[in-house]
Amino acid sequence: MHEQDSSPTPLPGSKLKKQKKQKKPLDTVVKMALGVLIGSFTLIWGGMYLSRPDRSIPPYTVGSQVGQIVATHVPSDTTDQGIETLVKRFRKVGRQTHHFAAMKIQPTTPGDPGGWYRRIVVYVFDDDGWAEPEMLKKYVAGDAVVAKNFEKAMRGYYRLQDQEEEGGLGPMPKGDVASDATRILFKGRVTDSVPAELESEDFSISPM
Repeated sequence: MHEQDSSPTPLPGSKLKKQKKQKKPLDTVVKMALGVLIGSFTLIWGGMYLSRPDRSIPPYTVGSQVGQIVATHVPSDTTDQGIETLVKRFRKVGRQTHHFAAMKIQPTTPGDPGGWYRRIVVYVFDDDGWAEPEMLKKYVAGDAVVAKNFEKAMRGYYRLQDQEEEGGLGPMPKGDVASDATRILFKGRVTDSVPAELESEDFSISPM
């Protein structure tokens, strides 16, 4: 007599289940596609991180520029403290790097052996109309009517002339005469001792 096989009879479909459990390795093309996708997301996230706006200063826009003179504008609800922070940021750049390109400003003394930003004047407005190219051109040309209202609308200013710097709130003084609406924040040489608030920090820009 033949001995009967005591091993259990495999159930119908059990082989198919085992085959499903055995995962096939990813195709090379699929792996490459996943790698490209992950790499793309990494580059996008990295770019967004590096170009993130700097919240320590109010957002601003360079409206126009005529030679060494630059007209910028900030939101209309910007406080005096916000304007002061922005003006001091221009001072920080002027002292530490002179690289105003990081502040979205074109070279003011291009081709100058002493630097492309040896002299610069920045006006800050909270009404973008005063930062328009046409307005700045009329002001530079000496239009008396435009000049009066232009200066009255000024919220702040920064000036760098070689080694001399000045910044404040309100209209920029003419010579040594400052109006009652002007509050000078700093004035002197860039080689003067550096105040505590001018210690090194990241120069992230905050464009609108």
